[in-house]
Amino acid sequence: MFKSFFLSRRWWSWSLLGSAIILYATWYRVGLDVRINEWFGSFYDLVQRALTTPRSVTLDEFGGELMVFLRIAMLYVSIAVVLEFFIKHYIFRWRQAMNDYYMSHWERLRTIEGAAQRVQEDTMRFARIMEGLGVEFMRSIMTLGAFLPILWVLSEKVTELPWVGEVPHSLVWVAIMSAMFGTVLLAVVGFKLPGLEFQNQRVEAAYRKELVYGEDHHERASPPVVSRLFSDVRRNYFRLFFHYLYFDVAKWSYLQFSVLIPLIALAPTVVAGVITLGVMQQITRAFDRVEGSFQFLVLSWGTIVELLSVYKRLRAFEQQIRAEPEPVQAPA
Repeated sequence: MFKSFFLSRRWWSWSLLGSAIILYATWYRVGLDVRINEWFGSFYDLVQRALTTPRSVTLDEFGGELMVFLRIAMLYVSIAVVLEFFIKHYIFRWRQAMNDYYMSHWERLRTIEGAAQRVQEDTMRFARIMEGLGVEFMRSIMTLGAFLPILWVLSEKVTELPWVGEVPHSLVWVAIMSAMFGTVLLAVVGFKLPGLEFQNQRVEAAYRKELVYGEDHHERASPPVVSRLFSDVRRNYFRLFFHYLYFDVAKWSYLQFSVLIPLIALAPTVVAGVITLGVMQQITRAFDRVEGSFQFLVLSWGTIVELLSVYKRLRAFEQQIRAEPEPVQAPA
């Protein structure tokens, strides 16, 4: 899955140079997000001044602030569109490298049950998941590196936390504790999901294989056999639905409550009136970025479960390539 792309001389221009381009472009996007966060502070301070003192802000000043945001946003959108287009090509080359590697060992792999599915569908799903999950992971790391120092400095403006009192750089610790709680919660609640997803693909593969054989052989895919195989699919899906039910209850309850966390943490500071509306906007936005980066596992758990399932199947597939061929016995 990785050596065929990153350690192959044929793909170095894509795997190494392409990775460098993606990292730089992602870092540049995060930098633009930081500039937007700074704009929120100045803009909402302007709004507060306009609402507090009528006629103290002119339309030119207000429109000028909007134009600043528009310039940053247009550059952000342009970078995002070009980057997404490049990533799609990058990921497809990765899939092609995997496909070429597996097909070069096809004579050994063709006898494995579901070999065609793993070469075609699993490599496609692996590429699709890595396109979203891998890039989002890099973006989370870079966002954390950019916004954590900002939140660290802005936390000095927070006077105290409810029920706790004064804590240096309090919002950073609140964001970390909130994300850790959510990550541990969903890891505990969803620990059965990877195994169920893996089993789900096995019963789906068995059902698909029988139908494919039935296309060429009249004696295959008989109603009793198909009914039994589909019953296995149905039973596994219903188990999966049940486990996702309480997992989703925990996930969405936590995500909805987490919206209130920065507001609760800022309550004494807001009531004391020691920060402006612009500073509050900067703090809440920086808090959301830091907490969201720490919540990567929480927000991506369903996709990670799917990736683990695909990885386990491809890993078992590759073990057949590395396995020693059985010795040919001499005739007696």
